[in-house]
Amino acid sequence: MSETLRDIAINHSESLVEKSQKGDNHAFGKLVGLWFKRIYNFTFKYFGNHDMAMEVTQRTFISVYDHLGNLKNTGSFKYWIYKIAINQCHEEDRRQKRRNWFSIFQNDDARKVEEIHMDPEKEYHQKEMEEVMNSLLKLIPEEQKVVIIMKEYEGMKFREIAETLGISENTAKSRLYYGLNNLKKMISKSGMNLEKF
Repeated sequence: MSETLRDIAINHSESLVEKSQKGDNHAFGKLVGLWFKRIYNFTFKYFGNHDMAMEVTQRTFISVYDHLGNLKNTGSFKYWIYKIAINQCHEEDRRQKRRNWFSIFQNDDARKVEEIHMDPEKEYHQKEMEEVMNSLLKLIPEEQKVVIIMKEYEGMKFREIAETLGISENTAKSRLYYGLNNLKKMISKSGMNLEKF
């Protein structure tokens, strides 16, 4: 029930946005509280790394704070914040390439954000599955990866994805189709059996 109420609150952030635009820092704090976990989850699926996801999420909200006054239609806040998060992900990608640094470690602290409580065997298989999917997501084209994360992990509708990315719904569907096909081919080629998950 609380998650449903949270979703309702997220989808009706307009009043908080309007108050924040007028300089109400308390309202902005509430806005961050509503959206932080969603944006973190998106960036974590994008990078598969807790530290990078936290860094990009924080930079996303700094950018939101700096540019909130430029948002004309408060009803489009949901699309706008995802656009900023995607741009920050791209910027972090470029930053990492410039440093020529690639992390080979997964940070288990990210699981604390979800506070998943399950039996040890299920938890082990869940963690293993997440690591497999995060590795595979890094291998498919970036435009397909973003659509998969938005649709499969964030539960966004094709209309919302299209509006956020500035593409048609058919293009969004096509990217999802090809992205999922790429994932299936990689799984099949590697001989992995994901049924046990």
